[in-house]
Amino acid sequence: MEQLLENLIEECQQYVEKGEVASYIPELAKVDKNQLGICVISTTGKVYRAGDYLNSFTIQSVVKTIILLQALIDNGEEFVKERIGVEATGKPFDAINMRAGNLESQHLNPMVNMGAIAMCSLIKGRSEEEKFEKLLNLTRKLACNDSIEVNQEVYLSEKRTGNKNRALAYLLKSYGLIEGDVDAVLDTYFKACSISINCEDLACIGYCFASHGKPPRSDERIFKSEYATYVNAILTTCGMYDGSGEFAINVGIPAKSGVGGGIMGVVPTRMGIGIFSPGLDDKGNSYAGIRVLERLSKEMFLSIF
Repeated sequence: MEQLLENLIEECQQYVEKGEVASYIPELAKVDKNQLGICVISTTGKVYRAGDYLNSFTIQSVVKTIILLQALIDNGEEFVKERIGVEATGKPFDAINMRAGNLESQHLNPMVNMGAIAMCSLIKGRSEEEKFEKLLNLTRKLACNDSIEVNQEVYLSEKRTGNKNRALAYLLKSYGLIEGDVDAVLDTYFKACSISINCEDLACIGYCFASHGKPPRSDERIFKSEYATYVNAILTTCGMYDGSGEFAINVGIPAKSGVGGGIMGVVPTRMGIGIFSPGLDDKGNSYAGIRVLERLSKEMFLSIF
């Protein structure tokens, strides 16, 4: 397996130049796009790595998967489904999904910015600090890494420049779709997107969803099996932004990308996958990362279809 991963990294290195880093977040614009790494954790608990798998990057929109999971843990499936829709928007991740001049809960999706901001307000806690700590601790638990922290430079960069997310949040507030102080909810969201991880952390998170709640080499169940079913289904239809349909055809697994260049792949009952390459395509997905996943899926017959 490790030789296969090394071969894929070598084959796909040519694609790192084709993507562009997320320049709308100033700190992300500084990242060297000539990076490509992968980690795979199989259901036997074996870990396989290649390339720049230890390089740190911010989780960005991959955290939407964890925000959704925390909302499910805190409130249950029916409560969350009443407040956040599950249908793909077919629009970019930062778009406003209004219909006939109205905004309703079913117009939201957990894997786009409006839905994720709304979900942050569903996390239970006595303060926004407590809510974020709960989310950070869940991330650490899923990644089997207690040292995971927030990248303060990226967080402050996002907070300074996240005006479109502010507009989305205030629009949600005006339609009664989020509770509490808007700026406090946004602060939780900005911090969540700025959590710093590596490919092995991502692969471990993906493994937990592949095993329906159990981390590698453990019989502990972190969350209910049915929550994995819920999350994996949404990842399959919406996890790769408005490129999810093409990704389903070419790769065929539940996955979530982030503009930091990470992709978390979930192969139910088989493996978790973490990939990093910061150059993005026009949908906001890692250009070289998708090429690696396409080849890996074909080599190992990973598609769930």
